[in-house]
Amino acid sequence: MPAKSIHKDEYSVLLRRLRELRTTAGMTQVDLSTALQRPQSYVSDVERGSRRMDLLQLRELCNACGSSLTDFVDEFEQELDQVRPVRKPPKRP
Repeated sequence: MPAKSIHKDEYSVLLRRLRELRTTAGMTQVDLSTALQRPQSYVSDVERGSRRMDLLQLRELCNACGSSLTDFVDEFEQELDQVRPVRKPPKRP
């Protein structure tokens, strides 16, 4: 049975990238929550992985940190390329 997405290494990378996005922007969780008009606990829950976001919420969070969704995804994919194990093609009989 495959692991749930929240238990995959990729999800840990996503959470780390979200925290880095905020801190690189020089924002605290309170600053970001104010910009998003959400409670600070929302940002904390997102960064800990106990709250999932949809694509529109992720875009809003990126914009509040002065970034774009496309830049965030590009950087996320670059980091995943470094984390993912290189898989060998299956052997042919």
